[in-house]
Amino acid sequence: MVLSDIDDFLVWTTDDRLSHFCGYNTFTSKDQALDYFKTIVEPHPWFRVICIDNWAIGSISVTTDTGLGMCRGEIGCALGYKYWGKGIVTMAVKIVISIIFDEMPELKRIEALVYVENKGSQRVLEKVGFQREFVLRKYVHLKGKFLDIVMYSVLSSDPCT
Repeated sequence: MVLSDIDDFLVWTTDDRLSHFCGYNTFTSKDQALDYFKTIVEPHPWFRVICIDNWAIGSISVTTDTGLGMCRGEIGCALGYKYWGKGIVTMAVKIVISIIFDEMPELKRIEALVYVENKGSQRVLEKVGFQREFVLRKYVHLKGKFLDIVMYSVLSSDPCT
């Protein structure tokens, strides 16, 4: 993602239907989006936009850990509401999974943490080969609520690990 995507980014980050499932609150100004871009997006090692016809309509990222967790990454996605249900995120996740283990060979596992109520994201993960592992009860405190999370994972197919 580059700074010139900021106006497109504002389209989906100002929508309550999307931010309901995100760790951030709905943005209400370009300044909030710029701050997020500078503090989260720019320093992130693997943060990409999902584009259609040169419009940034969503994002996908893989966040890595250090120490004992250095072998795993967590995938996260956001997509503008008008594009939900069209197979776009399914395609984006497939592409990321097809390349991420080569780009980051230290990763042996990609995890996805999905709110129990987010059935659409759970279907996407299952379609692309993630395995549902378990439910983490009251795992996050978000926007005044304690929420249950479903853990999904996909493993590297590297036979040497």
